[in-house]
Amino acid sequence: MAAALSALNAKIRSHPYLSYFCSTHFWGPASNFGIPLAAIADFKKDPELISGRMTTALTLYSATFMRYSMAVTPRNYLLFGCHLINFGSQATQGVRFLRYWNYGGREEALRLRAQAKEGIETAEKQGKNIIQQGQDKAIEVKDKLVK
Repeated sequence: MAAALSALNAKIRSHPYLSYFCSTHFWGPASNFGIPLAAIADFKKDPELISGRMTTALTLYSATFMRYSMAVTPRNYLLFGCHLINFGSQATQGVRFLRYWNYGGREEALRLRAQAKEGIETAEKQGKNIIQQGQDKAIEVKDKLVK
């Protein structure tokens, strides 16, 4: 059994693409891509949910490992791309965090929520008035038909 596994490993390592596919140079960045994908998915979420400390940590982490991916031999361009995307997405989240908490974004969001609530209340009142008018008209027509 060990000889069969050794032969399979030698066959995989002799093919450059399979060797790369089976290495940590591929699977490390591939598994790491979950972080930038999660950050990109969070772009649509409320900025109130963003953690400033975690965003800062992930931005610094990505900047550090972008450098590391070019310092190792052979250079790991997939890891570089992963951390480049993560750095950009975390920086975007950081800007969203700062705008929301430091530059009036929270107040603007609260104002817009209050306006939306007022609009919903107005629409409900108008809807109730229209329903009442329709019911009154139906009674009026019914009374005309009964006479």
